[in-house]
Amino acid sequence: MRSIGLLFFALFVSVTLAGNAFAVASGKTVEYAGGSEGKVIFSGKTHADKGLKCSDCHPKIVPMKKGTGFKMADLNAGKACGACHNGEKAFKTNDKADCAKCHKK
Repeated sequence: MRSIGLLFFALFVSVTLAGNAFAVASGKTVEYAGGSEGKVIFSGKTHADKGLKCSDCHPKIVPMKKGTGFKMADLNAGKACGACHNGEKAFKTNDKADCAKCHKK
């Protein structure tokens, strides 16, 4: 009976650590294909420096699943990054002067 408890504990720890392996640490970046506008680079450090935690966005606003892409129309409608990048909390996603903050050619 005790070995079953240890097995479940080991499984729990393994799953927890594996989930953390997919997260972007505050000092890391994630790159998304950005089409003709250039790739999009998300900086965990930039957001952490503003006092944000991963749980502020994940998973309620932005899914944790890798490969999830977003269309600018969705962002401009307040989805995903656009929930905060709305011109009130942070720069607005459809402000042409700020495109280079995320898109890198």
